[in-house]
Amino acid sequence: MSAPASAHSGPSPRRQGEPEGLSDAEASLRLAREGPNELPISKPRGIWHLLVEVVSEPMFLLLVACGLLYLVLGDPQEALMLLGFVLVVMTISFVQQRRSERSLQALRELASPRALVLRSGQARRIAGRELVLGDIVLLTEGDRVPADLQLVEATNLAADESMLTGESAPVSKCCRAALAPGESADDALYSGTLVVRGRARGLVLATGARSALGRIGQSLAGIAVQSTPIQQETRRIVQWIAVVGLALAGALALAWWWLIGDGLRGLLAGLTLAMAILPEELPVVLTLFLGLGAWRLAREKVLARSIPAVELLGATTVLCVDKTGTLTLNRMALRRLWSEQALHDGVRHRDQALHDELHELLEYAVLASHRLAFDPMETAIAEAGQRLLADTEHLHADWTLVDDYPLSAQMLAMSRVWQSPEHLADPRQHLIAAKGAPEAIADLCHLDAQACAKIARQVAAMAGEGLRVLGVARARFEGDVLPSQQHDFGFEFLGLLGLEDPLRPDVPRAIADCRAAGIRVVMMTGDHPATAVSVARQAGLEVDRPVITGAELAGLSDEDLRARLTDTHIFCRVQPEHKLRLVQALRAQGEVVAMTGDGVNDAPALKAADIGVAMGARGSDVAREAAALVLLNDDFGSLVTAVRYGRRVFANLRKAIVFVVAVHVPIVGLSILPVLLGWPMLLMPVHILFLQLIIDPACSVVFEAEPLEPDAMLQRPRQPDQRLFDRGLMRRGLWQGLGLLLLLLAVCAAARTWAPAGGQTDDTARALTFMVLVLSNLGLIHANRSWGRSAWRGMSRQFGAIVLATLVLLGCVLCVPVVSRLFVFAQPGPALLLVGIGAAGLSLLWFELVKWALRSRVAPAG
Repeated sequence: MSAPASAHSGPSPRRQGEPEGLSDAEASLRLAREGPNELPISKPRGIWHLLVEVVSEPMFLLLVACGLLYLVLGDPQEALMLLGFVLVVMTISFVQQRRSERSLQALRELASPRALVLRSGQARRIAGRELVLGDIVLLTEGDRVPADLQLVEATNLAADESMLTGESAPVSKCCRAALAPGESADDALYSGTLVVRGRARGLVLATGARSALGRIGQSLAGIAVQSTPIQQETRRIVQWIAVVGLALAGALALAWWWLIGDGLRGLLAGLTLAMAILPEELPVVLTLFLGLGAWRLAREKVLARSIPAVELLGATTVLCVDKTGTLTLNRMALRRLWSEQALHDGVRHRDQALHDELHELLEYAVLASHRLAFDPMETAIAEAGQRLLADTEHLHADWTLVDDYPLSAQMLAMSRVWQSPEHLADPRQHLIAAKGAPEAIADLCHLDAQACAKIARQVAAMAGEGLRVLGVARARFEGDVLPSQQHDFGFEFLGLLGLEDPLRPDVPRAIADCRAAGIRVVMMTGDHPATAVSVARQAGLEVDRPVITGAELAGLSDEDLRARLTDTHIFCRVQPEHKLRLVQALRAQGEVVAMTGDGVNDAPALKAADIGVAMGARGSDVAREAAALVLLNDDFGSLVTAVRYGRRVFANLRKAIVFVVAVHVPIVGLSILPVLLGWPMLLMPVHILFLQLIIDPACSVVFEAEPLEPDAMLQRPRQPDQRLFDRGLMRRGLWQGLGLLLLLLAVCAAARTWAPAGGQTDDTARALTFMVLVLSNLGLIHANRSWGRSAWRGMSRQFGAIVLATLVLLGCVLCVPVVSRLFVFAQPGPALLLVGIGAAGLSLLWFELVKWALRSRVAPAG
């Protein structure tokens, strides 16, 4: 019989005849030949390399060009402000790229723990990176495995491989030397896993990139991160408008020189048109919206590691969730106790006391477990004992452990021999508690076929609900010498325990919200099909469709997989490469995929998905670094909040772009039409600068702060290929802008007709036209704050601040003579001011009319 294995027992010392391990000289030679036991260090990109990448982006080049254009125009203040925006955007992009490189570093640190090895016959603790092939590693409970090992000795050994496989239950291990001929067992330990029970010696078979953990790291490094659709679309639109705008500006300058003969005025008109057309606010608005959206998410305990991914959240069509640690808590809990006399269910009977008939069942289950447990199932049993047996005589902290019989490949049960205080006077009296596989416990109890069949039926029913089932038995023994095997005790069967990895409390509501929002939820797990279906049923997923196992998935062609993907919601017994293939297959079908996970095994799929979402508290460093979003409080409901914010960002971006389009139409028109009508210039660079003081703050503050439309989370996700600048959006912006342009031309004509004589007619017309344009811009902001509700509603705090600041500045421009002269204005009379205010009111009516006419024709904003 083996010696007791407890949390305090360390690796056994080297015995006579055992290998002495490598010598220091041989280990050094192998380390030099094979390299360190860590992932290949990707050469980090230097600061200058990153800066070159950032400044070579067309968006940033255009912003710099606009700043230089302002310098040529002699407006250094505007140039410095624009270049300041360039620095902000460059800084955000630079920091984001630097942070994205931490994933492999986290994987390297996880892969290289400290290791206790035999070197020249001596046990020695070294850095895990110094391990080489052929080293003998000593392990005990609580140790992280530093490399891939083959067991040469194992005592009651089990390992937690959930970070690699997604399987939450420990995996029992046994070395081949201890097996009888014909028997098989798992005799491998994998790098990065955790020893939760027993002790072992293992021979190093693979290190670094050649280990199981290293192969995951290599697949993670080989996945490229793509730009999001609206980043690509905005880049194309900005480039196209820039080319067209510069061409029109050149044409206007030539036309002015040809028709009027004033080359300098023509150049000024052309540059003013260029400033009016160039959409320098678009990339700034995009970056600010995404940055502010990420900041708002952070306040909801959702960290956006990839800021552009925020806008993709609203388009998410498929949510792939890992079961262990994502839908569940990644810890075992005692769900059910069953005996022939009583039943207790931890969910249905949560608020009820444990039946007296079940006290002994739980009492002996606790006695059959280690007091200081690393095994998750033993931890769950101990917690249940403290909770359900508190203030009873069934907890025995004062009992003395005499010996134990560990789990083995031949007997899937363990027994622990105890002596109670009242039997100290008679050391021959012993109490034995056993737990293990139900069939092994039934065998120990020597039950007849009828009793075994009854227990088997109950085990099948519990396993069908996704529970992991253990049997429990007790025995008494009187004697000086304990038997050599557990079979020699006279065990009495007490009952069954059902354990589960419990569902997170917020999951059913979150999944229901996802389905209401038109988001399909798919579960991927390494667990047994019965466990997967049980968890899916509790979570509210569809379970009426057949599941696909990893083995089936491996045998499917890409075409067959595409056919099965449409109606399959549960994938079980899947490996990391299967998850990666599923994510890539879904994306190939045009789905926008969000993938959640918390383990090392999830990292490649997290990075390959459009949006990777990692659990922050319980998740691995690798999962967090590979993901675009991290749920800092592990609240699965925060994912729905993130989707809501994603839809809000996209909807408000569309509103802001409609405003930008609409406001640029009259600015461009007022820059071109005076040439055709023979009027003096209406807009000059200083006027464009003033208007920018409204446009940029309005887009970045007012529209970004608008709440989501009330029914936005009850609509299906927008089409993945829906463009940000689509036909409906452009139609809305152009109609609003053209109506405003005609109104402004009418105001200008009226001012030129009714302005008092005296040589300032053109300056008065310019001032009145500019006043109506500024006031109409405020109306345009207000009308576009919501496309589903009327503008006749209250102001937001942000919009109120914009209105107040704009009116104050406009008053200064019109009423302060020094400023008026800079703007080439003459103050309109009271009658013309009333005309201007009335025209601004008419513009708001026009914006509302356009909203009403197009409400049923434009795609939803979110």
